[in-house]
This record gives sequence, C-alpha cells and structure tokens, in this order.
Amino acid sequence: MSIEKTITDMARSAKEAAKAVAHLGTQKKDEALERIAQKLLDEAATIKRENEKDLADAREKGLSEAMIDRLTVSDAVIESMAGGLGDVVKLPDPVGRVTGMWLRPNGLQVGRVRIPLGVIGMIYEARPNATIDAAGLCLKAGNAAILRGGSEAFNSNTILAEIIQGALRETGIPKAAAQVIPVRDRTAVNVLLAQDEYVDLIIPRGGEGLIRFVVENSKIPVLKHYKGVCHVYVDEDADLGMAEKISYNAKVQRPGVCNAMETLLVHEAVAESFLHPMARRFKEAGVELRGCPKTCEIVPEANIATDEDWPAEYLDLILAVKVVASMEEATDHIARYGSAHTEAIVTSDYARARRFLTEVDASVVLVNASTRFNDGGELGLGAEIGISTSKLHAYGPMGLEELTTTKFVVFGDGQVRT
Repeated sequence: MSIEKTITDMARSAKEAAKAVAHLGTQKKDEALERIAQKLLDEAATIKRENEKDLADAREKGLSEAMIDRLTVSDAVIESMAGGLGDVVKLPDPVGRVTGMWLRPNGLQVGRVRIPLGVIGMIYEARPNATIDAAGLCLKAGNAAILRGGSEAFNSNTILAEIIQGALRETGIPKAAAQVIPVRDRTAVNVLLAQDEYVDLIIPRGGEGLIRFVVENSKIPVLKHYKGVCHVYVDEDADLGMAEKISYNAKVQRPGVCNAMETLLVHEAVAESFLHPMARRFKEAGVELRGCPKTCEIVPEANIATDEDWPAEYLDLILAVKVVASMEEATDHIARYGSAHTEAIVTSDYARARRFLTEVDASVVLVNASTRFNDGGELGLGAEIGISTSKLHAYGPMGLEELTTTKFVVFGDGQVRT
C-alpha cells in the first residue's frame, strides 16, 4: 500500500471515529484512559526495550544529549505518563459544558456549548511521552488523533500505539480514535498536511525548522510555536537570593526544553552583586555565558555575545546575559527578541511586577517564579498537547479546554425573523 493511501485511509477512519468519540460519556472516556495507564505500567519492560532500539540508533547517528534526553523512556517517564493520564481522568470533561446562556427580547434562549474540534493531527520530534499525552487529551476532549512522531522515536511510538489501541479495543472505542502513522518516510508528513477534508487542526511540536515547514506546507489550520526564547529579568528591587535560585532552575534544571531560560537580563544597579555569585554557580553547572560588554566587564570569563545570540534558542547549557539600565530596556529587549513563549521578572516592587505582567506579551508571564512552570501539568491543566504562541484559538499550554471549541445553541417557540 502506498504512503498516500495509508495516510488517507487513516484520516478517513479518524473522521468516522471522531463522530463516535464526540458522543462518548465521561465515564467511558475515563475508563479508556485508566486502561491505557495500567497497560503502560504492565508493559514497562517492553516499552523500555523498544525505546533502547531508538536510543542506540540516536547515539550511532550522533544526536545531541538534549535530543537523547527527550527521547529516553525510563521507569520514571513511564510512571509520569501513566500519572498524567490519571490527572486527565480527574479533570472535568469540557464537552457539553454550557459556557453562557441568555434570553433575547423576542423570547429566543441563546447559549454556547463546548464541542470537540474533530480530528487533530500532531507532528512532533523525539518525546515519546507526547504520544501518550496527545492521545489521552484528545480522547478526553472528544477528538480523534493522528500522531506522527519523529523517525528517531519510531520503535517507541509503535509500541505505545499498540498499547493505546489495545486499551481502546478493550473499552469498546474505535481504535481509529488514536492512530500513530506507521511509516518513517517524511513523505507521510506532506500527505497528512493535505488531508483538509478529514483533519481539522494540525499541531506541530518540535524545532523551529519543523514548525516552519508545517506552516508553509499545510492546507489545514496550524497551532504553533516556533521556538522558546525565554527571559528572566532580575529587577533592581529583586531578592537576589531568590533571583539566583530562579535563574539557576530556569537554565540548568532541564536546558533542552522550550520553557528553559535562554537570556538573563539584569538591572545595572544589582549587576555586580548578582552576577558574581550567579556566574560561579553557572560555571559549576557547565553553563557557557555569552554576555554584553557590561556583563563581560563583571564576568571576564564570559564570551562576548553576538547579534545572533539574543534571538537564539540554545536548548543547551549556553546562556546569553545582558545588563540593562531599566525595566523599560528589559521589556523592549523582550519585545524585540522574545518568542511570545515565557517571560519572568524577579522583583519586590509590586507596581513594576504589575507593569511587567501587563506590558510583556507572552503566553505565560511570571513574577518571582521560574520559566519552567509554563507547562500544562504545572499550571493545573493535566498533561498538555503543546504550548501555543499564536493567539488563535489558544495561547499558552493546551489542555482539555483548548482542544474544544464552542457552538451556539438556540431554543425558540416558533419565532420567525421580521
């Protein structure tokens, strides 16, 4: 069977499955999610064995440590995947929720109710856990999903697909409600992006190159974020101990993810007292600093930053550092180089904190907290399907509600328009 026929058949069957899933009760959907979670734990050894095949290939091809980190499925990752599904089970079902109801002067009762989006295609790199997150969230929100993981995770995603579809079959849900594209060939992505007759939304999750390719080639609406150029601004009234803890966590805890800090902005009034101990701590963690001239005066071991460093998403232990004269200079820098992903301020000044929250345009803006909190689970959404930096129709982590839309429902009593 050709790749085009394979993908088209998958899309057509997903459209049919979506009709059934849209009308499933919450109990049935939760039962399927619980079954998937249990099967993940039961099949942990098999999952890790298949994942090890992918890891061996990745090492042989010389993939970066950051990519290998995202690709690895350990016992902790499996438990996290199962736990994430459990969190989704606990969340209220958005489907059918009435979001508003009002009475018109002519007696018409008008309301809005949440409905599934339909068929969601997701294209992503590495991160086998994204297969479980996406399938679980789409199912709970009443959607069907077609998932295309990267070729580097082919074996991992294949076994996860078998587990998901086994659980669906056991709970009487069409297995086409959650499908993983079973071919490595990149042609499959192009074919999927042409299925506008059957697929309602495409969500790419990965590097900037992948996302730009999807946007440029898709006939289907795309929810996207190109990259995560996240900043922490240390204000002149910051608690410097807190600022050090937040900055370290934002850069070092997991540098290869999109909500890691890529640029540190420091007010000149606290630059010397803050950057000396902060640089020592970053050095101990193996972080390479690339600074503006003022930064390099304070921290001589830092390399001079170039114009390419300020908009860079390193996804590595590299950090750009700039000393600024004011919060206005910091917010101007963020407006110029940020990616509308995550921005944070560390300050004890309430007025400046409020201004930062209001003036900075990003999907998540934080006061006195690490950028690493831009995550569906951390913000109480359960597992997320991705982080959108486009404002239509969602902005920020996409949980259950973001995988639905609304329609109007109208109750009349014989009214006609005059």
